[in-house]
Amino acid sequence: MGPLTALMLATPIFGFALTPPSVSAVPVTALPVAQLESSVDIEADSSGDVDTEASAELPPEPKIGGPGSPGYVQALRKRARIAKVHRGLGIATWVSMAAAVIAGTIQYRNLYGAPFVTDRQDTPCVEGNAWINQKQCYGTPWFHELTGFTTAGLYFTTLGLAMAMPDPDHASVGTSKYAKTVRTHKALRWVHLAGMVTQMVLGIIIANPRLGLDRTNDYGAMKALAGLHLASGYVTLGALSWAGTIMLL
Repeated sequence: MGPLTALMLATPIFGFALTPPSVSAVPVTALPVAQLESSVDIEADSSGDVDTEASAELPPEPKIGGPGSPGYVQALRKRARIAKVHRGLGIATWVSMAAAVIAGTIQYRNLYGAPFVTDRQDTPCVEGNAWINQKQCYGTPWFHELTGFTTAGLYFTTLGLAMAMPDPDHASVGTSKYAKTVRTHKALRWVHLAGMVTQMVLGIIIANPRLGLDRTNDYGAMKALAGLHLASGYVTLGALSWAGTIMLL
């Protein structure tokens, strides 16, 4: 009897097995190699003995994370700083825009009269009763232009701050009154942004005679453009007033 034959016959008696152990034989508490390597630090000392120590490494902190995490707190502090400046610039923008709209209304009244006046001879500038005086009927309307450019600078600076403001709490998400207010505030942003762009484009066309339009030869067209320019100013001021008021109340 050869050695192999004897081993095969002895297997049922002594409990030997020539087949690999089944999966069920592996303890359920066994960890994958990768997990063992991450949780246990194996070091060999100078004598050749192996020393194992549990690793106390923590996972890296997320950039923002949930409430209480360093990233979350930092985002809230940044939002508070930007919000303070944003609010102040927003109020300054509203004041400047209101002044520009008032100046534009006076200029429109002097140059084109009431909305339904169609004859240039019936305008206050021609009749000699322009407000504040007849100097408003010619030359560059400096006050209107100054307030207009100031408003544009303040507006787009304020808009840039709003875009850069972090929102770790997702303030516009949900059904609360504050979330609805924030959503309305954001929706109105597109209204007054469109109004600002419209005013700028129309203002450039009206104030630039090199484009081929003047009140002497193109009175009707100039009055229509000036009317649209003024109307967009009122719409923009209204949207900005609404957006600012709901956030301050």
